[in-house]
Amino acid sequence: MLTRRAFVAASLLAGLSPAFAESPTPRDPAAILTAIYTRAAKGKGDSGGAFVIENKAKGKYLSKALVALWAKADAHTPKGDVGPVDFDPVTNSQEPDVKSFKIDAEKMEADKATMAVTIAGHRNDRKPADQIVRYDFVREANSWKIDDIRGSSDGESWSIRKMLGDSIKS
Repeated sequence: MLTRRAFVAASLLAGLSPAFAESPTPRDPAAILTAIYTRAAKGKGDSGGAFVIENKAKGKYLSKALVALWAKADAHTPKGDVGPVDFDPVTNSQEPDVKSFKIDAEKMEADKATMAVTIAGHRNDRKPADQIVRYDFVREANSWKIDDIRGSSDGESWSIRKMLGDSIKS
């Protein structure tokens, strides 16, 4: 007969104890974007998602390569000028407007992913294609990080990586 003490000891050895359980899996891209857009949609949905690209938060959300490219672009920007990204890429707008959002995984691999976020605003003044923002994620040190943000504005496509790279060339 297995006593309670023997069962607990066997469980500990088998790794069934919460203290010995595997650490939780890193937050996946959908969870990261859900947290970002939930915050952006609070209130009237006009606070936006610029917090993702603020200097203090860049390392939390963005890949090392994207942070380095951004730093290079910032260093290349003349003093007093606006940097190469002069809008809120999370909401794809100068004036953020997020009422609701829907996240779809377009590609999911072990070390990279592409997620599409469809944004519905309180106003209906944007073209349907301009309501979709795509995020390219990479896995770094067992965490998911944003490696590019892409969308379109008035039918013209844009990419954060391309904008930063172009600003260095000029």
